[in-house]
Amino acid sequence: MRIKMVSKNLSFLLLIILLYLVSSCSSTNKFEALKPEPSDNLPVAYKTTTSFLSMPMEISLKEIENQLNKSLSGLIYEDSDITDDKTEMKIWKTASIKISEKEGKIESILPLKIWAKFKYGTEFLGLNDTREIELNGTITLLSDAKLSNWKMNTTSTIEKFEWTESPSILIAGKKVPITYIINPTLSIFKSKVAKKIDDAIEQSCDFKPYVIQVLEKMSTPFQTSENYETWFKLIPLEMYVTDAVLQKNKIAMSLGLKCSMQTMVGQEPKNTFNKDLILFKSMSKVPNKTTATVAAISTFESASRIITKNFQGKEFASGTRKIVVQKVALWAKDSKMIIELSMTGSLNGSIYLSGIPNYNAVTKEIYFENMDYVLNTKGILTRTANWLLEGLILKKIQANCRYSIKENLEEAKKNMIPYLTNYSPMKGVFVNGTLTDFEFEKVELTNKAIIAFITTTGTINVSIDGME
Repeated sequence: MRIKMVSKNLSFLLLIILLYLVSSCSSTNKFEALKPEPSDNLPVAYKTTTSFLSMPMEISLKEIENQLNKSLSGLIYEDSDITDDKTEMKIWKTASIKISEKEGKIESILPLKIWAKFKYGTEFLGLNDTREIELNGTITLLSDAKLSNWKMNTTSTIEKFEWTESPSILIAGKKVPITYIINPTLSIFKSKVAKKIDDAIEQSCDFKPYVIQVLEKMSTPFQTSENYETWFKLIPLEMYVTDAVLQKNKIAMSLGLKCSMQTMVGQEPKNTFNKDLILFKSMSKVPNKTTATVAAISTFESASRIITKNFQGKEFASGTRKIVVQKVALWAKDSKMIIELSMTGSLNGSIYLSGIPNYNAVTKEIYFENMDYVLNTKGILTRTANWLLEGLILKKIQANCRYSIKENLEEAKKNMIPYLTNYSPMKGVFVNGTLTDFEFEKVELTNKAIIAFITTTGTINVSIDGME
């Protein structure tokens, strides 16, 4: 009786073992690999290499004319102390100043009215007298111009007077014409009026505040892609300027901006602009080439979706065994990409690969170098499906783990165009430029995306015309 019972139990045990072996040797194996968890401590902001923006700047003489007329209006000069040089003087601007270029100099035509009181005679026994004169006309000045410490400096000389009303002197309350004697003695006016014009040009043509305002506008972070939640931020470091040159009714100078650029993923970054941290330097020459680094952003979600499409309708076989990849997922861990392949066929489940992202400049594709099975996955596969570890299968899988960022590059370039096409960061300031094709620099990972940093070159120019 006991022998029969043992025999039955043994037969039942053998049956279980047989079923297990049959199940193990069947064409489909269900397995679960240990999933490598994503890193959660990677930064979301990356500073790129230093960029240099060459910005030739032109200021129209019309703009200087407008600023000068705003600076000078009504009574533009008054000297009420007669004791120092025996002269009191008031000068009014009676109409708008007109400015143009003449033989490499600035010609200014200034309509004005001059009132002056002269003290003459001797102090001995009080023998002295005063006389008042009035002059109405237009003076023409020629000015040598240069830029010093971001200010326009001029040295002006009066070329001629043209009287709209004959110069006169007040005698007993009546105006007596003195044109025949005043013209030879105008030197006292010339130096005072010329100095006043030079001072006004220096005060109204200080370009440093304008440049700082432009830099502050350029430093304001702006969103480059709403879908990818990416922001661009420029941080000015140094600003260079060359001497000014007067040509074709414009003041021309070259500006150069040394800066760093950041691409942020996620929330809008803060504006950290600080004008006191910018170094302003004068240079004899500024390179005329602009080099800038932009970023093509691919979120893991979008990249996974694109790579999944690469696997659609494809089988990976070795002998009689085959698998079909149904879905791909990507994330970052320890500066590497983890690629999860969910598959069906001879094996059902997910395997995990690791690789280093790189860029193919010819195809404009992101691909993964040094791809291999994650160790935890490899241990399981060694016992269940050694055939999947064959180099041929891995190479076939690796060939499909790539995706193009051409659209991202085109989008990045398109996003930059509005800032290079008559862009006006403030009233009267206009920025124009061009960009060349992009060249790959490096690939970096955040906890949300793959960032391909691309360098571009181009030209930028700034013009000032119509400021308030």
